[in-house]
Parts: sequence; C-alpha cells; structure tokens
Amino acid sequence: MFEIRTDLAVEEKESFQGGGKEITGVSLREWRKASSSIKLTEVVIFDEAGARAMGKPCGTYLTMEARQMGREDEDYHREVSGELAAQLRRMLKGLRKRRALPTADPLHVLAVGLGNPSVTPDALGPGVLGNLRVNRNLRAVNGPPSDGEEPVILSGIVPGVMAQTGMETAEIVGGILHETKPDLIIAVDALAARSIRRLGTTIQLTDTGIQPGSGVGNHRHSLTAEGLGIPVLAIGVPTVVGAAAIVYDTISAMIGALWSNVETKRMGDYVENLQPDEQYQLIRELLEPEFGQLYVTPPDIDQTVKRLSFTISEGIHMAFYENPQDGGEGGI
Repeated sequence: MFEIRTDLAVEEKESFQGGGKEITGVSLREWRKASSSIKLTEVVIFDEAGARAMGKPCGTYLTMEARQMGREDEDYHREVSGELAAQLRRMLKGLRKRRALPTADPLHVLAVGLGNPSVTPDALGPGVLGNLRVNRNLRAVNGPPSDGEEPVILSGIVPGVMAQTGMETAEIVGGILHETKPDLIIAVDALAARSIRRLGTTIQLTDTGIQPGSGVGNHRHSLTAEGLGIPVLAIGVPTVVGAAAIVYDTISAMIGALWSNVETKRMGDYVENLQPDEQYQLIRELLEPEFGQLYVTPPDIDQTVKRLSFTISEGIHMAFYENPQDGGEGGI
C-alpha cells in the first residue's frame, strides 16, 4: 500500500476512516470547549496491533486545530497558548499517575529545540527555545527555592543538525542527561503534513517522543523514553507538505477538468479507474524525476514560524510557571 508522508497521527487515522475502516487498538475522541474555536482530537494507540496499523508507537497523540493561527491576533494566540498549557498539564498528570515522573517539586525539565535555524520551515524548535525563560542557571546561583517560588527547573538546548555538528541529536541529548539529570524532556520540532490546510494551524502534542524519520529535518535516532530513560513529550507543528500529496488531493478536480473536454475525456476515465495507490504512484513518477522529493511550504512561513515560536513558548511558560485556570485540569 502506498504511503503519503505525514507526521500527524490524526491524519493517519483519517486515512482509515475515509475508507470506512476502524482500527483495532486505536481510539479517537474529538471535542471543542464551550466558546472556543479550537478543535481537539485525541488519538490513543493502545497495543501493538494499533501501532502496526498506524505506523506509530503506542501512546497518546493530542491534536489542536486552530484555523486562525495564521493571523496577527494576540488574543487568539493567547487562547491557543492557554489550551496548549492545559493539555501539557493533563499529560504531566498522566505521567505522574503512572509514576514516570517524581511527585515532589521542583520538576527539572530539559527543553530541546530540534531543527536547523538556518532553514526557515525547520526553525520552529530553535525559535521556541529562543523565547523560553530558562531558570536552571538562577537556581544554581540562588540555591533551592523557597515557598511560593517557581515549581520547575527549566533548561534548554538547540542541538542543531548532524551536518552542522557531526553528532546525532540523541548523542548530544544523552550527554546532557548524564550531566544535568532532568526528570522530563520536552522536544519541539517542525513536522510534515498530508493536508495543506494544516500547515501552521495545527499543533500535535504526544507522550511518545520524536521517532526516527519524523520532523522536517529527519533527526534519525529517536528521542524516546525507551532510548533516553526519562519521559519525552513532543510538540510539533506541520510546516511543509509533500508536492505529490498536494497533487493527489486535487486529483478529483483534474479528472473533472479532463471530463469537461471531449478530447481529454478518455484520459479522465483512465485516471479515475486507477486505484488510489496507482494514482499516487503516477503522480510521483511524473514529479520526482523533474523535482525530486519536493516539499512545499507557505510563502509567509517566516512570519508563521515566528508567531508559532512565541505561542508555543508561552504555552510552556503557562503550563509550568502559572497557576492553572482551566477549572480542574490540575497543575504540574
């Protein structure tokens, strides 16, 4: 079966639903809070059967769809940051219930900004780290916190990419873990989507970490609890979509255009009668010899990444530094 590249679990689930299929070992829950325009979708993979079908490890994948994130609207971005903070706190509560995290404060968090800051669609992680209010250095100077002070120790690193450092990201992070011994990693990365409408408007939060091959930069070795020994939460936003996927999504429009002309109607019949995987393979055979594995990003990606870097960093700040205002989601 052909595979259209996507890092979003919700898109993998939609590909099965579009064919009228349900997946054993996978659940889907959708909701929207009152007076909120943010749609939340939670995909949970329970067992190995579900993991094989989805091509992703067992765990929780929470997707926030906020269609207006491309606008310069501070109030809306603040709402998105607040929702991200609430979902981060919810995942942290789950980790503590499973005893994967210590229950006593302060919690030591290492934020990892994945990606290449010199490549705009891949610069989300470094952008978020540039906005974070790290405080581990202050704790080293001022000593343990007194009552009422921030219940988190936050440090951060932008490990770059292997072409710049000659080292795998996992090797760099592993060395930092050995020296600083954090309790939790939050990795931020740019992702690839299947649908162009999700570029810059969707945030995925998962407790499975970053897997090999995911992210725009293909960071190779995984950043996961299994590999590093501590929980890894991953925050990602799709910033690119494959050119072949865009063409595949518009195939029905092309068929309609072919049918509208007597001279090309037979070609429209031919394309329509192809199986979906045959249609996609035809598109790849036409595109890739000319353009290679081409990925497309919006023309305003620089402003999009800048806005999202601030929105995500504020969500992390609100999750760890502020008292929860969500009526029961709980603090860290």
